[in-house]
Amino acid sequence: MTATTAGSPRLLIRDLGQLATPAGRSAPLRGAALGEGDVVEDAYVLCADGRIEGVGRMRDLRAVEGEVEELDGRGLAAIPGLVDCHTHACFAGDRVEEFSLRAAGASYEELHEAGGGILSTVRATRAAGEEGLRQAVRRHRGWMLRSGTTTFEAKSGYGLDRDTERASLRAIAAEGGIPTYLGAHAVPPEYEHADAYLDFVIADVLPEAAKLAEAADVFLERGAFDVQQARRYLEAARGHGLRLRLHADQFTEAGGIELAIELGARCVDHLEATGEHGVRALAASDVAAVVLPASALFLARPMPPARALVDAGAAVALATDFNPGSAFCESLPIVCSLACTQLSLSPKEALAACTVNAAHVLDRADRKGRIAPGYDADIVLLDAPDWRYLAYHLGGDAITAVVQGGRPVWQR
Repeated sequence: MTATTAGSPRLLIRDLGQLATPAGRSAPLRGAALGEGDVVEDAYVLCADGRIEGVGRMRDLRAVEGEVEELDGRGLAAIPGLVDCHTHACFAGDRVEEFSLRAAGASYEELHEAGGGILSTVRATRAAGEEGLRQAVRRHRGWMLRSGTTTFEAKSGYGLDRDTERASLRAIAAEGGIPTYLGAHAVPPEYEHADAYLDFVIADVLPEAAKLAEAADVFLERGAFDVQQARRYLEAARGHGLRLRLHADQFTEAGGIELAIELGARCVDHLEATGEHGVRALAASDVAAVVLPASALFLARPMPPARALVDAGAAVALATDFNPGSAFCESLPIVCSLACTQLSLSPKEALAACTVNAAHVLDRADRKGRIAPGYDADIVLLDAPDWRYLAYHLGGDAITAVVQGGRPVWQR
């Protein structure tokens, strides 16, 4: 299939049993607004030139001029295309042996210290070559698409050298992803300490990576990078025009939230270890809180305090953290289920968190994350009588079709 362009047939999705979308047009949604959504029964969506032209009830649909392709929505529910704002989808190999060892009792930190963890994926990713990385992202993108994800971010960070990092960013962009340079993910084995590695990153990799990426990210955690090192890296990235992101509070509170606020970062992600002070600080800031319940579940970690963050007024987004070691899960529907059952979010809050708020994290909330006129025509159809099956049917095969840019790109 080719993308919808001017002069191509409009797409009319008609006779939908139900349509659900976050309310309004502002972003990010905070507090009570996160749970406000519009639900339309017996609905239609009209798409033209890759955008949504009209939405409403079938009884209000007027005759559509010109050539029109129709998609039968009888018995189906429609939601916006899902937005995954935190993935590590560019990697080679797997960590299934590590998974088995963890199941037998080894901790994430113990596996990392033994040469497993991130560095084991670094070895496989460096060996894959650029075409191998592109094939890997293409495969992972297909998995995400079948789970309803129409927009995804992906990070580098499994190369940790000049050539593989640049190849990773190119592969992500070539396969339709939004690239983030995660140069400060771990210290590769050829460097004795983090400061020497950051010297190399800032001088030799960042200038070229900044031409390929939209944001820079850092893993601020014990055994990775501390506050001073993260500040140095992020300030250099900001000097190259990149948006700033942080992995923080996954295992310990190590100053990541405070640094994110100080530097005006777009978001801080994980937050499994975040306490009351961090919740209040984020609620009073413009830094979005990206929570990753699949990672917490996979590693048997405490769940992030999403309910407290929402109630305090923070901007909360949901994402998969899809990666080979700590969250081998590409499914935002499963993440929505976890959000409802483990994080105490409502279905409407979960939907907004992985649509419009996730789009805000990626600086695309003006055109993604809602089914409303003027937004990108990214729509997911559920084979269900109620849109809440997205979270209700845990791991179920609810998604029956995906529309991206006004054209059907996947159907079951």
